[in-house]
Amino acid sequence: MSTRNFEVAVQQERARLEKLHPTVDDIPGCMTLLDTFLRCTVPGSQVRSLYRFGEMNQCMEKWEDVKFCLSLKQLSLDERRSAWLLRRAEWWATRRVGRSSEDIWDIRTEPPPPREYRS
Repeated sequence: MSTRNFEVAVQQERARLEKLHPTVDDIPGCMTLLDTFLRCTVPGSQVRSLYRFGEMNQCMEKWEDVKFCLSLKQLSLDERRSAWLLRRAEWWATRRVGRSSEDIWDIRTEPPPPREYRS
């Protein structure tokens, strides 16, 4: 994975996430993240994971999100939002720069031009 490509992907993802989560109230709280973790551990979710992937889901990524959220408690609200956005941007960038559909397709920075329909 190229460091330069990763940094560009992080910047793009950060810009996208800032539009999706414009205020501090738009980022999930620790209780929401804990609920997500607990939903991952219930039998129904584990059976689904076993069926789809052949193994139980360890839910470690969701648990790491809970721990990360708890580590932000000493920061101001704006600092929490910034740290959360950076963490999510890095997560998405890792998925993009690693093996993904973007090996074939390029991410759009603008919407496509309108198509002309012929009758």
